[in-house]
Amino acid sequence: MRTLKYSGVVLATALLASAAASASDELLKMQDNADEWVMPTGNYANHRYSELDQINRDNVGDLNVAWTFSTGVLRGHEGGPLIIGDVMYVHTPFPNIVYALDLNDSGRIIWKYEPKQDPDTIPVMCCDTVNRGVAYGDGKIILHQADTTVVALNAETGAVEWKVANGDPKVGETGTSAPMVVKDKVMIGISGGEFGVRGSMTAYNLADGSRAWRAYSMGPDSDILVDPEKTTHLGEPVGKDSGMNTWEGDQWKIGGGTTWGWYAYDPELDLIYYGTGNPSTWNPSQRPGDNRWSMAIFARNPDTGMAKWVYQMTPHDEWDFDGVNEMILSDQEVGGEMRKLLVHFDRNGFGYSMDRETGQLLIAEKFDPVVNWATHVDLKTGRPQVVSKYSTAQNGEDVNTTGICPAALGTKDQQPAAFSPKSGLHYVPTNHVCMDYEPFRVSYTAGQPYVGATLSMYPPEGSDHMGNFIAWDATKGEIVWSNKEKFSVWSGALATAGDVVFYGTLEGFLKAVDAKTGEELYKFKTPSGIIGNVTTYVHGGKQYIAVLSGVGGWAGIGLAAGLTDPNAGLGAVGGYAALSDYTALGGQLTVFAVD
Repeated sequence: MRTLKYSGVVLATALLASAAASASDELLKMQDNADEWVMPTGNYANHRYSELDQINRDNVGDLNVAWTFSTGVLRGHEGGPLIIGDVMYVHTPFPNIVYALDLNDSGRIIWKYEPKQDPDTIPVMCCDTVNRGVAYGDGKIILHQADTTVVALNAETGAVEWKVANGDPKVGETGTSAPMVVKDKVMIGISGGEFGVRGSMTAYNLADGSRAWRAYSMGPDSDILVDPEKTTHLGEPVGKDSGMNTWEGDQWKIGGGTTWGWYAYDPELDLIYYGTGNPSTWNPSQRPGDNRWSMAIFARNPDTGMAKWVYQMTPHDEWDFDGVNEMILSDQEVGGEMRKLLVHFDRNGFGYSMDRETGQLLIAEKFDPVVNWATHVDLKTGRPQVVSKYSTAQNGEDVNTTGICPAALGTKDQQPAAFSPKSGLHYVPTNHVCMDYEPFRVSYTAGQPYVGATLSMYPPEGSDHMGNFIAWDATKGEIVWSNKEKFSVWSGALATAGDVVFYGTLEGFLKAVDAKTGEELYKFKTPSGIIGNVTTYVHGGKQYIAVLSGVGGWAGIGLAAGLTDPNAGLGAVGGYAALSDYTALGGQLTVFAVD
């Protein structure tokens, strides 16, 4: 074992087997230690599951607040802490402070990193000043700052070991996503689809921050790192210039397809998986064609960046149904055959089950019954069958299309689901929201909004709620149970071996429900709305549950940014106006335990 001393705190991490060993060798061992939480989503497969069962369905009702920590920052607190040995690493929204807290000494601050960023970055952050967390690898804490700076901090001291600019806020590029360390590289995406940014995934060498490769979402084959004869889409070669020939002229240069969500890694297949976002502009009439490879899932080699396969979920997106949500990897039986599954709950309202080795589409079903923009997905072509009345490109005219379900923020946004190998179910925080969508003509200017649509959001007709928390069987494409929530569920879920699932609500409640039935077993209202992701760990022999409070994000942007125009916040301000009756701004970590 390698031992690091943290001002009296001892952090034990796995010793690299040899000089050639990679950070992911270390992380593969560390992710199996349920006492810690070493990646933003728990493990490379994005399970957000813990084998801990000290807190279970029989005693979860006895949870109490063990301790709290104020982050000193307001606005939306997405993501969650890492726990490595006796140290907890907590991050904040802009200005993206990172704290190292001593779990042996009442959460004493061991070190604090506070970057100095230009506040002009804030106006080009689409949907609040959020950050989804830090990553760990080879003794370093990796932060992706709002201004796109990627910085490696010494995990023991907080000292900067290297930093590199991943983009340029002056042209609308920002950083909101959590990095992922794979082998000897750091995977980093980019935000800014609402500013005409061309999306990309970049790998930096963990040792020194030098760039290893960059794969754009659209453009020439050499830019998007595909082999036209070997990279496949539903089993067929993508062909030459696949990232250009469904765009008009040079539109692909400002094509969107940003990569601000979550990433997964299969060490056996040696593939990383991630999704791309909306094409730019939001006005579909201005960009005819399928707009590949926006709204797509990529499977890539982490060493070279070359794509093995790609699948586009929403060709020629007309609704802002970004495909960036997490890919959850599991091995399950589908149709009588064991499959290496990739499960993805897309903004467009369909839950996808795919073979992650080949990219074959196995299941695509609605995970909210009110989804109406498409009837179904053709499993052979992969194309959703669009209902013409809900198309926002009506014969080339910019008209207000009403009653579209889901709204632009999707049946699920970035808030990550959990998967329990014990129950075989996925636990999914969802939005139950519809919209009116009116495109308008817009021209591109670098660094200026490139949206081209006005939205309003509201619950589905006849509904008294805006969210559901569901259990989903990905082997059948079916909802097992569903709990109503007054507002969208914007918190990442946590499943445990104690047969309890945790999540937070926009009003600020931490909730615990029975994994089998969905029965509510516990709730506690924290100081602010929860858009953070629930985490668990063991310290001193006791299991703890931790979550960040701090309302914001797209759903809470009205509160976070003080907006009142119902159409502001890309339509969310009016839809979530009642949220201010239940919570206010905050920034707090709350940690729970059973006495």
